Amino acid sequence: MKIMSYAIAAGLAVASLTTTASAADITGAGATFPFPVYSKWAEAYKKETGNGMNYQSIGSGGGIKQIQAKTVDFGATDAPMKGEDLEKNGLLQFPTVMGAVVPVVNIQGVQPGQIKLTGPVLADIFQGKILKWNDAKIAQLNAGVNLPNANITPVYRSDSSGTTSVFTTYLSQVSEGWKSELGAGTTVNWPVGQGGKGNEGVAATVKQVPNSIGYVEYAYAKQNSIPHTLLQNKAGKYPAPEIKSFQAAAASANWSSAPGFGISLTNQGGDDAWPITNPTFILVYKTAEKPEQTAEVLKFFDWSFKNGDKLASDLDYVPLPDNVVEQIRSTWSKDIKTSAGQPVYKM
Repeated sequence: MKIMSYAIAAGLAVASLTTTASAADITGAGATFPFPVYSKWAEAYKKETGNGMNYQSIGSGGGIKQIQAKTVDFGATDAPMKGEDLEKNGLLQFPTVMGAVVPVVNIQGVQPGQIKLTGPVLADIFQGKILKWNDAKIAQLNAGVNLPNANITPVYRSDSSGTTSVFTTYLSQVSEGWKSELGAGTTVNWPVGQGGKGNEGVAATVKQVPNSIGYVEYAYAKQNSIPHTLLQNKAGKYPAPEIKSFQAAAASANWSSAPGFGISLTNQGGDDAWPITNPTFILVYKTAEKPEQTAEVLKFFDWSFKNGDKLASDLDYVPLPDNVVEQIRSTWSKDIKTSAGQPVYKM
């Protein structure tokens, strides 16, 4: 299934929220990054249990706003909320899968993985400091590749985006110029280029605009057949974006080192590590105003942890390690309660 089909499905999911759902149906909204895998999980879950999960792919910023407004049963974000913000809002956060952000290009004749970039060069492109594809800094990395004497059009997320937060966090780690001038965030003041809404919008824009470069979750690049670039990692290597390199980036992750499992996997060491790897997260309230709905949310993700690994891997997401899933279930059991103080989830 193509990602553009997912975009259509996203629209149907939004529409379905205006209709009457059954008691066991749940609604969520947020990050576009995990939308393909959540859609697959929801389809399989509905087939097995009869219960629906309707998800609006609107961006991480929108997901946080909707869960804070209590208009959905769960929110979703790629940029983890900080511990003090979780505490202030009474929210619990947990990861679901890991994926990766990749630079994608539309250059005539260029195949996936044919162009190599370093982090500083990528930062210079998105800052407008490198303007043409045959610039000496790019040509030096790509001997033998026919680079056109053409202006580069950077494509960025126009909405508040966890994918942007992950991407700009990485650029801030590898480029002092980027860190001091633009920094990291769900939105930044892009100096050049044009915007697209959601991973879907960036993928579609890159496909339409010759000589463009954007950044998307890898599943969007692969399933839309948009060539990705290779990217030099911290060890100076150029691994392919694939399950192996995403797992390598997460190999030494300490999930308990940040509140709400909110760790960063960007710019990790190791020869095989893809440099822009990241988890994606779910937000629910610790005190459940509608405990039956919160219970259904947890049932859905519990089912997905038990049954959804292959569906995730088929879309080039990395399932969480078993020990992390057990930590998540323990957190559900301990911290999510009804207004009367009763646990919503029992292990």
